[in-house]
Amino acid sequence: MPRLTLEAQPGEFVFDSERTALVLIDMQRDFLEPGGFGESLGNDVGKLTKVVPPLKRLLETARAVGLTVIHTREGHRPDLSDAPPAKIERGMPAQRIGDPGPMGRILVRGETGQDFIEALYPLPGEPVIDKPGKGAFYATDFGAILKHRGIDTLIVTGVTTEVCVHTTVREANDRGYRCLVPGDCCGSYFDEFHEVGLRMIAAQGGIFGWVCRSAPLVAALDALRVQAA
Repeated sequence: MPRLTLEAQPGEFVFDSERTALVLIDMQRDFLEPGGFGESLGNDVGKLTKVVPPLKRLLETARAVGLTVIHTREGHRPDLSDAPPAKIERGMPAQRIGDPGPMGRILVRGETGQDFIEALYPLPGEPVIDKPGKGAFYATDFGAILKHRGIDTLIVTGVTTEVCVHTTVREANDRGYRCLVPGDCCGSYFDEFHEVGLRMIAAQGGIFGWVCRSAPLVAALDALRVQAA
């Protein structure tokens, strides 16, 4: 199997490309665009758009070398039967989950806002995981897809760093997956949460996984593509 070595925190990360999946967490219009759920909570959605260019480069490279690519998106059934009242009622947002918004009902499956942003839209054949919670494993077939494809390593990207990305990394770690998180391919509405979230992943000898920048990861993957040409 093609093996790659990457300098990361807390130390060298070695992985087999054929057993690795790139996971894009919740790159949805409701979180990244004006008028969506993220903005209704009072957040500056512009902070998340910084993630798009480096993540797009990583995604294009991963596709070019044949990595498994998986997309997740958070959302609920139209009748909200899978949305706990505690989640719907929390805080004092301008709009709650299920309310009508500029891009359809907030975080409801099938609505425009719940869909992916155009720049990172899935290609045909790339699995899409519709999840009702923050973690990609909860109440989904994510784990089954990884198992059937022989995946043991996840490159986890997306938004937000301290919520859905972190939850997915923690879930994956408990299930025995090795996780690499390219920090500039993740984003948060809060700079301090992003920074501390990344530090927590790599702390104590990599308690949840490894952290890197995307540029050396893209270079390593691209070198693999050149070798195969």
